Amino acid sequence: MADQNVPPRRPRDDRGWDGRQHHSADGYGDPTAPAAYGYDSPHPHQGGYPAQGDPREQYADGYAHAGQPGPAPRGPQWVGPEGLGRPAPARPAGTGLPALDDDDESGSKVGRRKAMVALGGTAAVVAGGAALAMTPQLRGLFGGEAAAGDATGSTVTDGTAARPSGQQPSTVRTYTEQNESYMGSRAGAALKKNAPAGGRTYSGPAAAAAATKVSVKTVLAKDPILHLARRATFGVTPALLTDIKREGMDAWIRAQLDPDKLEPSKGELKLAELPTQKLSTQQLRDQRDKLNDQGAQPEREMVDATIARQIWSKRQLFEVMVDFWNDFLHVAADFDGGEVYRNSFDQDVVRKHALGSYPEMLVAANKHPALLIYLNQKDSRKDAINENLARENLELYSVGVDGGYKEPDVRQAAMLQTGRGVQDGKYVFRPEQHYVGKVKILGFTHANNSADPKKAEAAIDAYITYIATHPSTAKYVAQSLATRFVSDTPPKSLVDRLAKTYTTNKGMIKPVLMTLFCSSEFWAGVGQKVRRPMEYLVATYRTLGVSPDASPKHNNGDSKRTPYARGLRQIHDKMRELGHYPMGQPTPDGYPDVYVAWTSAGTMVNGWNEAGEILAGYRTTFTYTPPEKLVAKPPATAGAYVDALSLRLVGQKLSTREKNLILGVAGVAATAKVDATFNGAITAVARAILASPQHHLR
Repeated sequence: MADQNVPPRRPRDDRGWDGRQHHSADGYGDPTAPAAYGYDSPHPHQGGYPAQGDPREQYADGYAHAGQPGPAPRGPQWVGPEGLGRPAPARPAGTGLPALDDDDESGSKVGRRKAMVALGGTAAVVAGGAALAMTPQLRGLFGGEAAAGDATGSTVTDGTAARPSGQQPSTVRTYTEQNESYMGSRAGAALKKNAPAGGRTYSGPAAAAAATKVSVKTVLAKDPILHLARRATFGVTPALLTDIKREGMDAWIRAQLDPDKLEPSKGELKLAELPTQKLSTQQLRDQRDKLNDQGAQPEREMVDATIARQIWSKRQLFEVMVDFWNDFLHVAADFDGGEVYRNSFDQDVVRKHALGSYPEMLVAANKHPALLIYLNQKDSRKDAINENLARENLELYSVGVDGGYKEPDVRQAAMLQTGRGVQDGKYVFRPEQHYVGKVKILGFTHANNSADPKKAEAAIDAYITYIATHPSTAKYVAQSLATRFVSDTPPKSLVDRLAKTYTTNKGMIKPVLMTLFCSSEFWAGVGQKVRRPMEYLVATYRTLGVSPDASPKHNNGDSKRTPYARGLRQIHDKMRELGHYPMGQPTPDGYPDVYVAWTSAGTMVNGWNEAGEILAGYRTTFTYTPPEKLVAKPPATAGAYVDALSLRLVGQKLSTREKNLILGVAGVAATAKVDATFNGAITAVARAILASPQHHLR
């Protein structure tokens, strides 16, 4: 990830609104909102303003030049940090351990808290044990410059012990890829022992499913339809299972890969009730004062809309891929400028290319104001070069930390990319700020010697396309996709196959996904992924059949926003409590996608309590199926009822031990007679099932 080497904040036209600090109309505040990337400076050597007594000085160009007591010398000047980089912000771990209601350990009932913790704890055991937190590696710094007019000069004097000059970061292990850093723990090693073995590709997904034997240890039913529904969507619903069975797995996947032909759901049609989502970037800029007075937060409405699509859209595989790219090519929603530009980035970059061409997505991203502002590229020019975007393009957005690039590659890329900026809310190229001279980056060589703006821009685009189709990028994208869809420790055989498809198809994503679904490793990985907090909550809304329409009991006391808009914001705020929401990571590495990064008892219990809130229908902004009506014809005995309710909520019956724990929640024997309300305990019983490993795993 890039060093926090950002220039001090200066007045500009593209500032955020004062309204970012206002509470929303429904009264939900956000005490956990992250600071804008690159501008929070709790330590004097962590970027931003020079500290008192710091050897840096302010120059007329508005930048702080490290170690330069006099006027800046001629040639490229590196806007770099002083001292050590800061560790990544700590992820919120929920709100502690909320009390689970209705515990009565003194009477006949077994303690519900104990039973549910026993159930939920099984998920950790199944997935390989508790995580060991790994502190992010601190980064070294460098200074100096390449020869003006030729960035490929061989004389290199920069580097520190933490980041030796001229060596690959992965070789000296100054820092690692995010998922890899978590998987280096003992818990990660335990997970590797239960990963699916190597495999092969079949003629189609159904053929691969039929020919694959699931040999890994898992509590999930080894049902290929359930497995596909869990991995290719945000959660199983009865209607989803019916569709897959009726269409067949092959036809269903083909339809999901062509999402424009799928009709919008009611929940998507109601997105018209989020007014700022219909505004263009220019309209958001022009109306900022009015929206500020109204307490509008366009970047949060964009997150609200994303959550709605995850819950209700029929284009589920597309939404899964949108979430994947929002972590891979990450631009935080809550950055200074996100209120104007992030929705356009979502529509014109991520969603436009989510199932298309990744090289085209990366080229588009590098010309979008959101990314140029987020990583300070708009302030990078030939005489004051900021390397943030150049580094992230290599480390996070293409070849990866193990991709073979060295520190001089980052510098030459940063020089090549100068001149791109933002003016009046739009991308602009300023040829007078573009470095002109030969560059060589990871085998890409360009004279870059034209004064013609179109040719200069074409040189940058050619470089971005080069790294997006690089063999290391193919491997990195393949590894990330296999981690998302198969296992936290995906087999090398699958990664190699996906990378080959990516290269053969020049970065087109649909062929890579089809190779994935036709591979035996995908079908062998049942139960090898644990839902992250956001995924758990969305899956809960989906399996409980929550409707986007307001409940008849709802009293609309807010004339500014509809019940639908307020309900989405409530879900959004709960996800913030859980520490995981769409586009929520403040730093450009996106959220980790492995189980050991998310182990938190407080977060788990908080999620269970939210499931109880949904079951009880307390939030009347939506319509909820009463828990006693989840099963059409409830059996008359407690044991049979638990079986039927488990089939309805998690698609399978639970083990005898798990079933007995849930009966303990209700304080009844399996043979006891119960009514549709489980003798008044139906909400607690359903919540306990949603705390089981069968709902946590996907």
